[in-house]
Amino acid sequence: MQRRYSDYTVEELRQEIAELTEKARKAEQMGMVNEYAVHQRKIVMAKSYTIDPSQFKGGQVFEIDGAPGEYLHINYLNGVFAWGARKGKQGQILSEEEALPIALLTRKVR
Repeated sequence: MQRRYSDYTVEELRQEIAELTEKARKAEQMGMVNEYAVHQRKIVMAKSYTIDPSQFKGGQVFEIDGAPGEYLHINYLNGVFAWGARKGKQGQILSEEEALPIALLTRKVR
């Protein structure tokens, strides 16, 4: 049975991220797109557990990594997930409510 990332130490998380990065690199080289995507998602989750969630608060707006021109307006946090509405550059709502791992939130806009 595999351990949860919440039970890992920061050093164990860094080691896991390094191993997953190597696996993702090999999968990409072999053209295994689905396996590469799985490893990338695991990397994001492991990175989320290395970030202090207290840096994120309701009402803040962050850019979303990998989604240019899209922002997450945070309503609340639950663990390492920020729940909120995805918005476009003009402020139009793109999704009512969704959860994103905090590692995907790159730059605070406001």
